[in-house]
Amino acid sequence: MSSFGKPRAAASSAHLETADGRDMIDLSGLQHLPVYEQKCALVSRELDNQGMGRYQWYIWSLCGFGYFLDLLWAQAFALVLSPLQQELGFSNSQSGNISMSFNVGLTTGAFFWGFMSDIIGRRWAFNLTCLLSSVFGLCLGAANNYNTFLVLTAFIGFGVGGNIPVDGTIFLEFAPQRRQYMLACLSVFQPLGVIACSAFAFAFIPTHSCSPNFSEPNPLPSCHNVSTPGTPCCSREANMGWRYLLYTLGSLTLGVFILRTLIFKCRETPRFLIYRGQDARAMQTLEYVAKINRKKCQISLQLLDSLQNEYDLKQAREQSSPLSPLSPLSPLSPTENRTQFIPKTKTAKFGRELARFKLLFGTKRMTSLTVLTWLTYMLDFGGFNIAGFYLPRILALKNGQESISLHHTYASYIYCYAPGILAVLLGAYASQIPALGQKWTMVASSALMGTSIFLLSRVDSAAKSEGLFVLEYFFQSTFNAVLYAWTPQAFPAPIRGTACGVASFWGRLFGIVSPLIAQNLYGRASGNRGDVDSVLYLAGGVTMGCVLTTALLPRTVAEDEMQESTDSSYEPIASPRA
Repeated sequence: MSSFGKPRAAASSAHLETADGRDMIDLSGLQHLPVYEQKCALVSRELDNQGMGRYQWYIWSLCGFGYFLDLLWAQAFALVLSPLQQELGFSNSQSGNISMSFNVGLTTGAFFWGFMSDIIGRRWAFNLTCLLSSVFGLCLGAANNYNTFLVLTAFIGFGVGGNIPVDGTIFLEFAPQRRQYMLACLSVFQPLGVIACSAFAFAFIPTHSCSPNFSEPNPLPSCHNVSTPGTPCCSREANMGWRYLLYTLGSLTLGVFILRTLIFKCRETPRFLIYRGQDARAMQTLEYVAKINRKKCQISLQLLDSLQNEYDLKQAREQSSPLSPLSPLSPLSPTENRTQFIPKTKTAKFGRELARFKLLFGTKRMTSLTVLTWLTYMLDFGGFNIAGFYLPRILALKNGQESISLHHTYASYIYCYAPGILAVLLGAYASQIPALGQKWTMVASSALMGTSIFLLSRVDSAAKSEGLFVLEYFFQSTFNAVLYAWTPQAFPAPIRGTACGVASFWGRLFGIVSPLIAQNLYGRASGNRGDVDSVLYLAGGVTMGCVLTTALLPRTVAEDEMQESTDSSYEPIASPRA
Protein backbone atom coordinates (compact mmCIF):
# COMPACT_ATOMS: atom_id res chain seq x y z
CA MET A 1 0.00 0.00 0.00
CA SER A 2 1.28 3.49 -0.85
CA SER A 3 1.77 5.92 1.99
CA PHE A 4 0.37 8.84 -0.01
CA GLY A 5 -3.24 9.15 0.95
CA LYS A 6 -4.62 5.73 -0.15
CA PRO A 7 -7.58 4.52 1.90
CA ARG A 8 -6.65 1.92 4.48
CA ALA A 9 -8.33 -1.41 4.09
CA ALA A 10 -10.05 -1.09 7.43
CA ALA A 11 -10.93 2.55 7.08
CA SER A 12 -13.94 4.04 5.44
CA SER A 13 -13.63 6.50 2.60
CA ALA A 14 -14.44 9.19 5.14
CA HIS A 15 -11.02 8.70 6.75
CA LEU A 16 -7.88 8.96 4.62
CA GLU A 17 -4.20 8.85 5.46
CA THR A 18 -2.03 11.95 5.30
CA ALA A 19 1.00 12.08 3.05
CA ASP A 20 3.31 10.74 5.75
CA GLY A 21 1.09 7.67 6.27
CA ARG A 22 0.79 8.17 10.02
CA ASP A 23 -2.25 10.36 10.67
CA MET A 24 -5.81 10.08 9.47
CA ILE A 25 -7.82 12.91 7.93
CA ASP A 26 -11.46 12.88 8.91
CA LEU A 27 -13.56 13.69 5.84
CA SER A 28 -16.92 12.81 7.36
CA GLY A 29 -17.88 16.47 7.64
CA LEU A 30 -17.19 17.07 3.95
CA GLN A 31 -19.10 14.24 2.28
CA HIS A 32 -22.23 16.32 1.77
CA LEU A 33 -20.20 18.89 -0.24
CA PRO A 34 -19.43 18.82 -3.99
CA VAL A 35 -16.01 17.40 -4.85
CA TYR A 36 -14.53 20.84 -5.59
CA GLU A 37 -15.49 22.06 -2.12
CA GLN A 38 -14.07 18.91 -0.54
CA LYS A 39 -10.74 19.53 -2.24
CA CYS A 40 -10.75 23.20 -1.25
CA ALA A 41 -11.50 22.20 2.34
CA LEU A 42 -8.40 19.98 2.31
CA VAL A 43 -6.34 22.85 0.86
CA SER A 44 -7.63 25.13 3.63
CA ARG A 45 -6.70 22.55 6.27
CA GLU A 46 -3.21 22.25 4.80
CA LEU A 47 -2.70 26.02 4.76
CA ASP A 48 -4.04 26.24 8.31
CA ASN A 49 -1.58 23.54 9.33
CA GLN A 50 1.31 25.51 7.80
CA GLY A 51 0.16 28.76 9.39
CA MET A 52 1.42 32.22 8.47
CA GLY A 53 4.79 30.99 7.26
CA ARG A 54 7.56 32.63 5.27
CA TYR A 55 5.77 32.10 1.95
CA GLN A 56 2.62 33.81 3.23
CA TRP A 57 4.65 36.77 4.50
CA TYR A 58 6.39 37.05 1.13
CA ILE A 59 3.04 37.02 -0.66
CA TRP A 60 1.55 39.49 1.81
CA SER A 61 4.43 41.90 1.19
CA LEU A 62 4.30 41.56 -2.60
CA CYS A 63 0.52 42.03 -2.62
CA GLY A 64 1.02 45.02 -0.36
CA PHE A 65 3.15 46.67 -3.01
CA GLY A 66 0.15 46.43 -5.35
CA TYR A 67 -1.92 48.36 -2.82
CA PHE A 68 1.04 50.74 -2.44
CA LEU A 69 1.02 51.50 -6.17
CA ASP A 70 -2.75 51.94 -6.27
CA LEU A 71 -2.78 55.14 -4.22
CA LEU A 72 0.79 56.13 -5.10
CA TRP A 73 -0.39 56.95 -8.62
CA ALA A 74 -3.76 58.35 -7.58
CA GLN A 75 -1.98 60.74 -5.22
CA ALA A 76 0.52 61.68 -7.91
CA PHE A 77 -2.15 63.02 -10.23
CA ALA A 78 -3.63 65.10 -7.42
CA LEU A 79 -0.23 66.61 -6.58
CA VAL A 80 0.87 67.36 -10.16
CA LEU A 81 -2.47 68.88 -11.19
CA SER A 82 -1.62 72.46 -10.22
CA PRO A 83 1.95 72.73 -11.60
CA LEU A 84 0.83 70.80 -14.70
CA GLN A 85 -2.03 73.23 -15.28
CA GLN A 86 0.26 76.22 -14.82
CA GLU A 87 2.64 74.88 -17.49
CA LEU A 88 0.21 73.44 -20.04
CA GLY A 89 -2.45 76.11 -19.59
CA PHE A 90 -5.71 74.12 -19.57
CA SER A 91 -8.74 75.64 -17.85
CA ASN A 92 -10.37 74.81 -14.50
CA SER A 93 -13.26 73.21 -16.39
CA GLN A 94 -10.77 70.72 -17.88
CA SER A 95 -9.00 69.94 -14.61
CA GLY A 96 -11.07 66.81 -13.96
CA ASN A 97 -9.98 65.19 -17.23
CA ILE A 98 -6.87 63.78 -15.55
CA SER A 99 -8.89 61.97 -12.91
CA MET A 100 -11.37 60.90 -15.59
CA SER A 101 -8.62 59.42 -17.79
CA PHE A 102 -7.03 57.63 -14.86
CA ASN A 103 -10.40 56.21 -13.86
CA VAL A 104 -11.17 55.10 -17.42
CA GLY A 105 -8.00 53.03 -17.22
CA LEU A 106 -8.80 51.84 -13.71
CA THR A 107 -12.31 50.84 -14.76
CA THR A 108 -11.26 48.76 -17.74
CA GLY A 109 -8.30 47.39 -15.80
CA ALA A 110 -10.37 46.33 -12.79
CA PHE A 111 -12.86 44.47 -14.98
CA PHE A 112 -10.30 43.02 -17.38
CA TRP A 113 -7.76 41.82 -14.82
CA GLY A 114 -10.39 40.62 -12.36
CA PHE A 115 -12.13 38.60 -15.07
CA MET A 116 -8.88 37.33 -16.59
CA SER A 117 -7.53 36.23 -13.22
CA ASP A 118 -10.33 33.64 -13.15
CA ILE A 119 -9.39 32.46 -16.66
CA ILE A 120 -5.60 32.70 -17.18
CA GLY A 121 -4.80 32.60 -13.49
CA ARG A 122 -3.94 35.01 -10.71
CA ARG A 123 -0.18 34.83 -11.29
CA TRP A 124 -0.14 36.28 -14.82
CA ALA A 125 -2.44 39.15 -13.86
CA PHE A 126 -0.34 39.73 -10.73
CA ASN A 127 2.79 40.40 -12.82
CA LEU A 128 1.41 42.05 -15.96
CA THR A 129 -0.38 44.82 -14.07
CA CYS A 130 2.94 46.13 -12.73
CA LEU A 131 4.70 45.81 -16.09
CA LEU A 132 2.13 47.96 -17.88
CA SER A 133 2.05 50.58 -15.14
CA SER A 134 5.83 50.93 -15.07
CA VAL A 135 6.28 51.28 -18.84
CA PHE A 136 3.64 53.98 -19.28
CA GLY A 137 4.59 55.62 -15.98
CA LEU A 138 8.14 56.19 -17.19
CA CYS A 139 6.80 57.69 -20.42
CA LEU A 140 4.37 60.03 -18.67
CA GLY A 141 7.01 62.47 -17.44
CA ALA A 142 8.01 63.22 -21.03
CA ALA A 143 4.52 64.37 -22.11
CA ASN A 144 4.56 67.83 -23.72
CA ASN A 145 0.84 68.41 -24.21
CA TYR A 146 -2.33 67.73 -22.29
CA ASN A 147 -3.82 65.15 -24.66
CA THR A 148 -0.68 62.99 -24.57
CA PHE A 149 -0.67 63.21 -20.79
CA LEU A 150 -4.29 62.05 -20.63
CA VAL A 151 -3.73 59.05 -22.93
CA LEU A 152 -0.68 57.84 -20.99
CA THR A 153 -2.57 58.36 -17.73
CA ALA A 154 -5.35 56.05 -18.95
CA PHE A 155 -2.84 53.27 -19.74
CA ILE A 156 -1.27 53.60 -16.29
CA GLY A 157 -4.76 53.26 -14.82
CA PHE A 158 -5.35 50.13 -16.89
CA GLY A 159 -2.39 48.46 -15.19
CA VAL A 160 -3.01 49.82 -11.70
CA GLY A 161 -6.71 48.91 -11.89
CA GLY A 162 -5.98 45.21 -11.49
CA ASN A 163 -3.99 45.54 -8.28
CA ILE A 164 -6.76 45.55 -5.66
CA PRO A 165 -8.98 42.73 -7.04
CA VAL A 166 -6.08 40.46 -8.06
CA ASP A 167 -3.69 41.03 -5.16
CA GLY A 168 -6.39 40.64 -2.52
CA THR A 169 -7.56 37.40 -4.12
CA ILE A 170 -4.04 35.95 -4.24
CA PHE A 171 -3.31 36.61 -0.58
CA LEU A 172 -6.70 35.31 0.54
CA GLU A 173 -6.17 32.02 -1.30
CA PHE A 174 -2.76 31.44 0.32
CA ALA A 175 -3.58 32.69 3.83
CA PRO A 176 -4.59 30.38 6.70
CA GLN A 177 -8.17 31.03 7.76
CA ARG A 178 -7.26 32.34 11.20
CA ARG A 179 -4.99 34.94 9.59
CA GLN A 180 -7.36 36.20 6.91
CA TYR A 181 -7.76 39.43 8.87
CA MET A 182 -4.31 40.23 7.46
CA LEU A 183 -6.12 40.95 4.21
CA ALA A 184 -7.45 44.15 5.79
CA CYS A 185 -3.92 44.99 6.93
CA LEU A 186 -2.80 45.01 3.28
CA SER A 187 -4.44 48.41 3.06
CA VAL A 188 -1.71 49.80 5.33
CA PHE A 189 0.38 49.96 2.16
CA GLN A 190 -2.05 52.47 0.62
CA PRO A 191 -1.29 55.36 3.00
CA LEU A 192 2.37 54.38 2.71
CA GLY A 193 2.03 54.93 -1.04
CA VAL A 194 0.36 58.29 -0.46
CA ILE A 195 3.05 59.33 2.02
CA ALA A 196 5.86 58.21 -0.30
CA CYS A 197 4.35 60.13 -3.21
CA SER A 198 3.87 63.22 -1.03
CA ALA A 199 7.49 63.01 0.17
CA PHE A 200 8.82 62.80 -3.38
CA ALA A 201 6.54 65.67 -4.40
CA PHE A 202 7.87 67.74 -1.49
CA ALA A 203 11.41 67.05 -2.69
CA PHE A 204 10.77 68.02 -6.32
CA ILE A 205 7.79 70.32 -6.89
CA PRO A 206 8.35 73.33 -4.57
CA THR A 207 11.97 73.76 -5.72
CA HIS A 208 11.38 73.03 -9.41
CA SER A 209 8.20 75.01 -10.11
CA CYS A 210 7.57 78.28 -11.88
CA SER A 211 7.64 81.44 -9.75
CA PRO A 212 5.24 82.97 -8.84
CA ASN A 213 3.73 79.51 -8.51
CA PHE A 214 0.10 78.44 -8.78
CA SER A 215 -0.69 79.03 -5.09
CA GLU A 216 0.62 82.61 -5.03
CA PRO A 217 -1.12 85.81 -6.16
CA ASN A 218 -0.66 86.52 -9.88
CA PRO A 219 0.97 83.20 -10.88
CA LEU A 220 2.95 83.04 -14.12
CA PRO A 221 0.72 82.19 -17.10
CA SER A 222 1.41 79.18 -19.29
CA CYS A 223 3.65 79.80 -22.28
CA HIS A 224 0.95 78.01 -24.31
CA ASN A 225 -1.42 80.89 -23.49
CA VAL A 226 0.99 83.78 -24.12
CA SER A 227 1.15 85.26 -27.61
CA THR A 228 3.34 88.31 -26.96
CA PRO A 229 7.09 87.59 -27.32
CA GLY A 230 9.15 88.34 -24.23
CA THR A 231 6.22 88.03 -21.80
CA PRO A 232 7.26 86.07 -18.67
CA CYS A 233 5.55 82.68 -18.66
CA CYS A 234 5.76 79.19 -17.13
CA SER A 235 7.96 77.02 -19.36
CA ARG A 236 8.96 73.35 -19.25
CA GLU A 237 12.53 74.16 -18.20
CA ALA A 238 11.37 76.15 -15.17
CA ASN A 239 8.73 73.61 -14.13
CA MET A 240 10.43 70.20 -14.11
CA GLY A 241 9.33 69.18 -10.60
CA TRP A 242 6.22 67.25 -11.63
CA ARG A 243 8.21 65.43 -14.34
CA TYR A 244 10.90 64.37 -11.86
CA LEU A 245 8.14 63.06 -9.60
CA LEU A 246 6.57 60.92 -12.36
CA TYR A 247 9.94 59.53 -13.48
CA THR A 248 10.58 58.48 -9.88
CA LEU A 249 7.20 56.78 -9.51
CA GLY A 250 7.64 54.95 -12.82
CA SER A 251 10.98 53.63 -11.59
CA LEU A 252 9.41 52.48 -8.30
CA THR A 253 6.71 50.61 -10.22
CA LEU A 254 9.35 48.92 -12.36
CA GLY A 255 11.13 47.90 -9.17
CA VAL A 256 7.96 46.19 -7.90
CA PHE A 257 7.67 44.30 -11.20
CA ILE A 258 11.27 43.09 -10.83
CA LEU A 259 10.56 41.97 -7.25
CA ARG A 260 7.55 39.94 -8.40
CA THR A 261 9.18 38.28 -11.40
CA LEU A 262 12.90 37.96 -10.68
CA ILE A 263 13.43 38.15 -6.92
CA PHE A 264 10.45 36.10 -5.70
CA LYS A 265 8.22 34.18 -8.10
CA CYS A 266 4.64 33.77 -6.98
CA ARG A 267 3.03 30.38 -7.69
CA GLU A 268 -0.51 29.99 -9.00
CA THR A 269 -3.04 29.54 -6.19
CA PRO A 270 -4.14 25.94 -5.42
CA ARG A 271 -7.85 26.80 -5.45
CA PHE A 272 -7.65 28.21 -8.97
CA LEU A 273 -5.72 25.16 -10.19
CA ILE A 274 -8.20 22.73 -8.61
CA TYR A 275 -11.12 24.60 -10.17
CA ARG A 276 -9.34 24.20 -13.52
CA GLY A 277 -8.89 20.46 -13.00
CA GLN A 278 -5.12 20.73 -12.44
CA ASP A 279 -4.84 18.87 -9.16
CA ALA A 280 -1.22 17.83 -9.81
CA ARG A 281 -0.10 21.45 -10.20
CA ALA A 282 -2.08 22.40 -7.11
CA MET A 283 -0.20 19.78 -5.12
CA GLN A 284 3.13 21.01 -6.52
CA THR A 285 2.26 24.48 -5.28
CA LEU A 286 1.30 23.23 -1.81
CA GLU A 287 4.51 21.23 -1.57
CA TYR A 288 6.52 24.27 -2.69
CA VAL A 289 4.81 26.46 -0.09
CA ALA A 290 5.51 23.83 2.58
CA LYS A 291 9.17 23.74 1.53
CA ILE A 292 9.49 27.54 1.81
CA ASN A 293 7.75 27.41 5.20
CA ARG A 294 10.01 24.53 6.30
CA LYS A 295 6.98 22.36 6.95
CA LYS A 296 5.85 18.97 5.63
CA CYS A 297 2.83 18.88 3.35
CA GLN A 298 0.16 16.69 4.98
CA ILE A 299 -1.96 15.93 1.91
CA SER A 300 -1.11 14.31 -1.42
CA LEU A 301 -2.32 14.03 -4.99
CA GLN A 302 -3.52 10.49 -4.26
CA LEU A 303 -5.81 11.84 -1.57
CA LEU A 304 -7.35 14.30 -4.04
CA ASP A 305 -7.64 11.46 -6.56
CA SER A 306 -9.56 9.39 -4.00
CA LEU A 307 -12.11 12.16 -3.63
CA GLN A 308 -12.30 12.59 -7.40
CA ASN A 309 -12.69 8.86 -8.06
CA GLU A 310 -15.50 8.54 -5.54
CA TYR A 311 -17.30 11.47 -7.15
CA ASP A 312 -16.77 10.19 -10.71
CA LEU A 313 -17.93 6.68 -9.85
CA LYS A 314 -21.07 8.18 -8.37
CA GLN A 315 -21.59 10.18 -11.57
CA ALA A 316 -20.93 7.10 -13.69
CA ARG A 317 -23.52 5.03 -11.81
CA GLU A 318 -26.10 7.75 -12.33
CA GLN A 319 -25.39 7.89 -16.07
CA SER A 320 -24.70 4.19 -16.68
CA SER A 321 -26.59 2.29 -19.34
CA PRO A 322 -25.88 -0.76 -21.55
CA LEU A 323 -24.47 1.61 -24.21
CA SER A 324 -22.76 4.07 -21.90
CA PRO A 325 -18.95 4.14 -21.81
CA LEU A 326 -19.19 5.34 -18.21
CA SER A 327 -19.50 1.91 -16.64
CA PRO A 328 -18.66 1.62 -12.94
CA LEU A 329 -16.81 -1.59 -13.81
CA SER A 330 -14.20 0.33 -15.83
CA PRO A 331 -13.68 3.73 -14.23
CA LEU A 332 -11.63 6.38 -16.00
CA SER A 333 -8.12 7.16 -14.90
CA PRO A 334 -7.69 9.93 -12.31
CA THR A 335 -6.49 12.35 -14.98
CA GLU A 336 -9.43 11.59 -17.25
CA ASN A 337 -11.83 11.81 -14.33
CA ARG A 338 -10.49 15.18 -13.34
CA THR A 339 -11.01 16.75 -16.73
CA GLN A 340 -14.09 14.83 -17.79
CA PHE A 341 -16.54 17.66 -17.20
CA ILE A 342 -14.32 20.50 -18.42
CA PRO A 343 -15.63 21.88 -21.76
CA LYS A 344 -13.45 21.09 -24.76
CA THR A 345 -14.69 23.52 -27.44
CA LYS A 346 -14.02 27.27 -27.37
CA THR A 347 -17.74 27.99 -27.43
CA ALA A 348 -18.36 25.65 -24.51
CA LYS A 349 -15.45 27.14 -22.58
CA PHE A 350 -16.70 30.68 -23.17
CA GLY A 351 -20.19 29.64 -22.10
CA ARG A 352 -18.75 28.09 -18.97
CA GLU A 353 -16.98 31.33 -18.10
CA LEU A 354 -20.16 33.36 -18.58
CA ALA A 355 -22.11 30.84 -16.52
CA ARG A 356 -20.00 31.75 -13.50
CA PHE A 357 -21.73 35.12 -13.41
CA LYS A 358 -24.97 33.35 -12.49
CA LEU A 359 -23.49 32.63 -9.07
CA LEU A 360 -23.64 36.36 -8.36
CA PHE A 361 -27.42 36.18 -8.66
CA GLY A 362 -28.00 32.55 -7.61
CA THR A 363 -30.28 33.37 -4.68
CA LYS A 364 -32.24 36.38 -3.48
CA ARG A 365 -29.72 37.06 -0.74
CA MET A 366 -26.77 36.63 -3.11
CA THR A 367 -28.40 39.09 -5.51
CA SER A 368 -28.84 41.58 -2.69
CA LEU A 369 -25.22 41.13 -1.66
CA THR A 370 -23.98 41.66 -5.22
CA VAL A 371 -26.06 44.77 -5.95
CA LEU A 372 -25.29 46.46 -2.61
CA THR A 373 -21.59 45.71 -3.06
CA TRP A 374 -21.65 47.37 -6.46
CA LEU A 375 -23.48 50.42 -5.09
CA THR A 376 -21.01 50.70 -2.22
CA TYR A 377 -18.05 50.67 -4.58
CA MET A 378 -19.71 53.22 -6.88
CA LEU A 379 -20.41 55.68 -4.07
CA ASP A 380 -17.09 55.11 -2.32
CA PHE A 381 -14.96 55.52 -5.43
CA GLY A 382 -17.01 58.50 -6.56
CA GLY A 383 -16.61 60.28 -3.23
CA PHE A 384 -12.94 59.64 -2.60
CA ASN A 385 -11.98 60.32 -6.22
CA ILE A 386 -13.38 63.83 -5.92
CA ALA A 387 -11.90 64.35 -2.46
CA GLY A 388 -8.55 62.77 -3.25
CA PHE A 389 -8.10 64.67 -6.50
CA TYR A 390 -9.26 68.13 -5.42
CA LEU A 391 -8.47 68.31 -1.67
CA PRO A 392 -4.68 68.77 -2.12
CA ARG A 393 -5.35 71.64 -4.53
CA ILE A 394 -7.99 73.13 -2.22
CA LEU A 395 -5.58 73.00 0.73
CA ALA A 396 -2.82 74.64 -1.34
CA LEU A 397 -5.13 77.45 -2.43
CA LYS A 398 -6.43 78.04 1.12
CA ASN A 399 -2.85 78.15 2.41
CA GLY A 400 -1.88 80.51 -0.42
CA GLN A 401 -4.59 82.94 0.68
CA GLU A 402 -2.84 83.11 4.07
CA SER A 403 0.60 83.56 2.43
CA ILE A 404 1.72 80.08 3.51
CA SER A 405 4.55 78.84 1.30
CA LEU A 406 4.34 75.97 -1.16
CA HIS A 407 7.11 74.22 0.80
CA HIS A 408 4.91 74.21 3.90
CA THR A 409 1.88 73.00 1.96
CA TYR A 410 3.68 70.03 0.39
CA ALA A 411 5.25 69.18 3.74
CA SER A 412 1.79 69.24 5.31
CA TYR A 413 0.62 66.59 2.83
CA ILE A 414 3.08 64.16 4.40
CA TYR A 415 1.88 64.54 7.99
CA CYS A 416 -1.76 64.86 6.96
CA TYR A 417 -1.64 61.45 5.25
CA ALA A 418 0.56 59.70 7.83
CA PRO A 419 -2.33 58.89 10.26
CA GLY A 420 -3.82 56.77 7.48
CA ILE A 421 -1.48 53.98 8.58
CA LEU A 422 -3.09 53.91 12.02
CA ALA A 423 -6.51 54.13 10.38
CA VAL A 424 -5.93 50.90 8.48
CA LEU A 425 -4.85 49.10 11.65
CA LEU A 426 -7.88 50.51 13.44
CA GLY A 427 -10.13 49.18 10.68
CA ALA A 428 -8.55 45.72 10.90
CA TYR A 429 -8.95 45.70 14.69
CA ALA A 430 -12.48 47.11 14.80
CA SER A 431 -13.72 44.62 12.22
CA GLN A 432 -12.72 41.78 14.60
CA ILE A 433 -14.88 43.16 17.43
CA PRO A 434 -18.10 41.08 17.45
CA ALA A 435 -20.33 44.07 18.23
CA LEU A 436 -18.99 45.96 15.19
CA GLY A 437 -17.65 43.50 12.65
CA GLN A 438 -16.75 44.56 9.15
CA LYS A 439 -20.23 45.80 8.32
CA TRP A 440 -20.71 48.33 11.12
CA THR A 441 -17.09 49.46 10.95
CA MET A 442 -17.78 50.45 7.34
CA VAL A 443 -21.02 52.19 8.31
CA ALA A 444 -19.36 54.29 11.03
CA SER A 445 -16.23 55.19 9.06
CA SER A 446 -18.16 56.25 5.94
CA ALA A 447 -20.41 58.50 8.05
CA LEU A 448 -17.42 60.17 9.69
CA MET A 449 -15.62 60.55 6.36
CA GLY A 450 -18.59 62.31 4.77
CA THR A 451 -19.05 64.56 7.81
CA SER A 452 -15.43 65.72 7.74
CA ILE A 453 -15.74 66.66 4.04
CA PHE A 454 -18.86 68.74 4.73
CA LEU A 455 -17.15 70.53 7.63
CA LEU A 456 -14.13 71.33 5.46
CA SER A 457 -16.31 73.66 3.41
CA ARG A 458 -17.15 75.72 6.53
CA VAL A 459 -13.66 76.46 7.91
CA ASP A 460 -11.50 79.43 6.98
CA SER A 461 -8.11 78.85 8.63
CA ALA A 462 -5.15 76.72 7.58
CA ALA A 463 -5.02 74.86 10.92
CA LYS A 464 -8.69 73.86 10.77
CA SER A 465 -8.42 72.89 7.11
CA GLU A 466 -5.43 70.65 7.78
CA GLY A 467 -7.17 69.09 10.79
CA LEU A 468 -10.26 68.16 8.78
CA PHE A 469 -8.02 67.04 5.92
CA VAL A 470 -6.42 64.56 8.34
CA LEU A 471 -9.80 63.32 9.58
CA GLU A 472 -11.16 62.84 6.05
CA TYR A 473 -8.21 60.72 4.97
CA PHE A 474 -8.15 58.84 8.29
CA PHE A 475 -11.74 57.63 7.96
CA GLN A 476 -11.36 57.06 4.22
CA SER A 477 -8.43 54.73 4.94
CA THR A 478 -10.41 52.91 7.64
CA PHE A 479 -13.38 52.38 5.35
CA ASN A 480 -11.39 51.20 2.34
CA ALA A 481 -9.22 48.87 4.41
CA VAL A 482 -12.30 47.03 5.63
CA LEU A 483 -14.11 47.16 2.27
CA TYR A 484 -11.17 45.70 0.32
CA ALA A 485 -10.76 42.91 2.88
CA TRP A 486 -14.49 42.18 3.11
CA THR A 487 -15.16 41.89 -0.65
CA PRO A 488 -13.11 38.76 -1.53
CA GLN A 489 -14.34 37.08 1.66
CA ALA A 490 -17.94 37.77 0.68
CA PHE A 491 -17.94 35.78 -2.59
CA PRO A 492 -17.28 32.12 -3.56
CA ALA A 493 -13.80 31.18 -4.79
CA PRO A 494 -14.74 30.28 -8.43
CA ILE A 495 -16.00 33.83 -8.98
CA ARG A 496 -13.90 35.65 -6.38
CA GLY A 497 -11.64 37.37 -8.89
CA THR A 498 -14.58 38.20 -11.13
CA ALA A 499 -16.69 39.51 -8.23
CA CYS A 500 -13.88 41.74 -6.96
CA GLY A 501 -13.08 42.88 -10.49
CA VAL A 502 -16.69 43.73 -11.38
CA ALA A 503 -17.18 45.58 -8.08
CA SER A 504 -14.03 47.60 -8.77
CA PHE A 505 -15.24 48.12 -12.34
CA TRP A 506 -18.45 49.78 -11.16
CA GLY A 507 -16.52 51.83 -8.62
CA ARG A 508 -14.00 52.98 -11.20
CA LEU A 509 -16.81 53.70 -13.67
CA PHE A 510 -18.47 56.04 -11.19
CA GLY A 511 -15.01 57.45 -10.56
CA ILE A 512 -15.05 58.59 -14.20
CA VAL A 513 -18.35 60.41 -13.92
CA SER A 514 -17.83 62.11 -10.56
CA PRO A 515 -14.73 64.16 -11.54
CA LEU A 516 -16.55 65.36 -14.67
CA ILE A 517 -19.38 66.65 -12.51
CA ALA A 518 -16.87 68.11 -10.05
CA GLN A 519 -14.87 69.92 -12.74
CA ASN A 520 -18.03 71.57 -14.05
CA LEU A 521 -18.85 72.76 -10.54
CA TYR A 522 -15.26 73.85 -9.95
CA GLY A 523 -15.10 75.73 -13.26
CA ARG A 524 -18.23 77.78 -12.55
CA ALA A 525 -16.20 80.32 -10.56
CA SER A 526 -13.67 82.49 -12.34
CA GLY A 527 -10.08 82.84 -11.19
CA ASN A 528 -7.55 80.37 -9.84
CA ARG A 529 -9.60 79.29 -6.80
CA GLY A 530 -12.67 77.87 -8.52
CA ASP A 531 -15.94 76.92 -6.80
CA VAL A 532 -14.42 74.96 -3.90
CA ASP A 533 -17.51 74.62 -1.72
CA SER A 534 -19.65 72.98 -4.43
CA VAL A 535 -16.97 70.35 -4.99
CA LEU A 536 -16.84 69.59 -1.26
CA TYR A 537 -20.63 69.30 -1.01
CA LEU A 538 -20.65 66.85 -3.91
CA ALA A 539 -17.88 64.70 -2.42
CA GLY A 540 -19.50 64.66 1.02
CA GLY A 541 -22.96 63.83 -0.30
CA VAL A 542 -21.77 60.93 -2.45
CA THR A 543 -19.72 59.51 0.42
CA MET A 544 -22.72 59.60 2.75
CA GLY A 545 -24.49 57.18 0.40
CA CYS A 546 -22.11 54.44 1.59
CA VAL A 547 -23.69 54.65 5.04
CA LEU A 548 -26.98 53.33 3.66
CA THR A 549 -25.58 50.67 1.30
CA THR A 550 -23.26 49.13 3.91
CA ALA A 551 -25.97 49.17 6.59
CA LEU A 552 -28.19 47.06 4.30
CA LEU A 553 -25.54 44.43 3.45
CA PRO A 554 -26.70 40.82 4.11
CA ARG A 555 -24.67 37.99 5.59
CA THR A 556 -21.66 36.93 3.49
CA VAL A 557 -20.04 33.64 2.46
CA ALA A 558 -17.45 33.97 5.24
CA GLU A 559 -20.24 34.30 7.81
CA ASP A 560 -22.04 31.33 6.22
CA GLU A 561 -18.93 29.19 6.67
CA MET A 562 -18.66 30.22 10.31
CA GLN A 563 -22.28 29.26 10.96
CA GLU A 564 -22.04 26.06 8.91
CA SER A 565 -19.15 24.90 11.08
CA THR A 566 -21.59 24.65 13.99
CA ASP A 567 -24.75 23.73 12.07
CA SER A 568 -24.46 21.13 9.31
CA SER A 569 -28.03 21.75 8.17
CA TYR A 570 -27.39 25.43 7.46
CA GLU A 571 -28.18 26.53 3.89
CA PRO A 572 -25.34 28.62 2.36
CA ILE A 573 -26.06 31.61 0.13
CA ALA A 574 -23.96 30.30 -2.74
CA SER A 575 -21.95 27.30 -3.78
CA PRO A 576 -19.17 26.45 -4.26
CA ARG A 577 -17.10 28.55 -1.89
CA ALA A 578 -13.54 28.68 -0.71
